[in-house]
This record gives sequence, structure tokens and C-alpha cells, in this order.
Amino acid sequence: MRARYGVPLTLTAVGAAGLAYAAGFEVRSFRLRRVTVPVLPRGMRPLRVLQVSDIHMVGGQRKKQRWLQSLAGLRPDFVVNTGDNLSDPEGVPETLDALGPLMEFPGAYVFGSNDYYGPKLRNPARYLIERVQGRHGLNGNAPAVGVVHNPWEDLRDAFDTAGWANLSNARGRLKLDGIEIALTGLDDPHIKRDRYAQVAGGPEPDADLSLAVVHAPYLRSLDAFAADGYPLILAGHTHGGQLCIPFYGALVTNCDIDTDRVKGLSTHTAAGRTSYLHVSAGCGTNRYTPVRFACPPEATLLTLTARD
Repeated sequence: MRARYGVPLTLTAVGAAGLAYAAGFEVRSFRLRRVTVPVLPRGMRPLRVLQVSDIHMVGGQRKKQRWLQSLAGLRPDFVVNTGDNLSDPEGVPETLDALGPLMEFPGAYVFGSNDYYGPKLRNPARYLIERVQGRHGLNGNAPAVGVVHNPWEDLRDAFDTAGWANLSNARGRLKLDGIEIALTGLDDPHIKRDRYAQVAGGPEPDADLSLAVVHAPYLRSLDAFAADGYPLILAGHTHGGQLCIPFYGALVTNCDIDTDRVKGLSTHTAAGRTSYLHVSAGCGTNRYTPVRFACPPEATLLTLTARD
């Protein structure tokens, strides 16, 4: 009897323990990633950029709110928010409360699909199936029907009032003690709101630095930014794979980027030009899958330094 039932019971116990860890501890184990990226002109002082992404705020997430508020203590030069702030149509006030201290700094933002629409309950196995079939977002999938519309306009108005640059298929500028930062952004490619033709043309020659920003790192967007010569692209969306295998990594990315670049700093090459790419694993989850495993929630402090 022991031989017959021992192994299944052990596997069940291990699975239950893993789920308890993923849902009870790691999903609230917030981390700060620090990376250095050599993209500035020679002679310019280093710049510190705080990237926050995929907050997916749900009512009552007090620890997440306090952690996001504490990031203001890093005193970044500017903040970039790469979208998916919401996972609850009632979550705007708590999102703005969490980001309030950061909105005292210069900043810029793009939106993700979950800023516009509330999440739907789905079988997590569909992400694996869609990856195998090459279907992601609205690429080959039926349009979303019966979705909840989030009050994204309230977020936009608050960010705009704080002076953050709206980069949804737009360009923006930040001025930092005599330094001109030009930013070019896209609306979310995951739901086909990106319109690169509206912002094409590459870095602005009179700026000290030009950056590219997009929520979901779809290859068509990365190709366009890299081919136009942007030195650094910032993105989110992937959650770092969210449920990863230790010592192996992510199984899915929820877009067409490869799993080797699902989070952290890497590069992207198109038309003979190479850009740095930083993908944030984000600090939240879809409200219907509030678990993380081998992929803790994060924000990133990027220190931009002079090129070699």
C-alpha cells in the first residue's frame, strides 16, 4: 500500500506546498532589480531611471501599495511606467495612491491592455497552447467580447496633471537640469493599438538621449525601434514568465519574444542596428492568477552611463 500511494501523495504534497509558496509568499516578495546600461554620450553624468510595470492593482493590496510608495526613496532622475496598472475597475484610487510619491518626479508612461480592459478568467494552459500555435494577443485570436472597460481616462488625467509624458503612439520630452531626454512610445501592440507610422523617424538629433517605450515587447515594435536607431527600449507585459521552472526559466512570454529575453537586460537587432532592451517582470499579476513561482515581483532601477 505504501508503494502504491506513497509517490502520488508525495507529489500532491509537493504541489500543494509549491502553490502555497507561489500564492502566499513569492507573489508579495517585492524586489528591486538594478542594471547599468551604457547609452549616454561621453561626458554626460549618469542618469537613474526607475521603471515600474504591470502593477495590476486590485483593491486591498496594501503591501504592494506601501512598497511602490517606498520606491520614491531611491530619488530617481525620472520614472517610466510601462503599463498594465489595473486589474480591477475600482483600482484607480489605490493605484494613484501607490504611485503618488513617484509622480513627484519627472516621468512618462504608456498603457497596456489591462489599463483599458478588465481581465477575464482563462485557463493558464491556453498560454502554452497559444505559444505553440504562434497566437498571441489579438494576433490570430478572436477579438475580446464582453470585457469590462476600465476607467483608464482617470489614470491618464492624473498622470498628465503630474506632468508625466503620455507616450501612447506619441513623442515626449523631459528636461532634467539642462539635460534633454526625448522619448518615443507606442500604445499596446498586444491589442493592436500600436501605430508606429505616427512616431517613426528615429531619435531626435537635438536631444541628449532618446529612449523608446512600449508595453508589450512584440517583435514588430522592437524591430521598428531598433532599425530606427534607439539605443534603449523599455517594455513590460511578460511578467517574466510568472510561473517559471527553477534553473530553467520561463515557459511563456505572452507575446512573440523568445523566453531567453522574457525579463532583464538584453539586446535586439534589426536592419543591422542593435539596441539595448530591458523587459520588466513587473510587480503584479492578473487578479485571476495571483501566483508567481521562481519569478518574484519587481521594479528596476536602471543607471544609464556613458557609452564605451
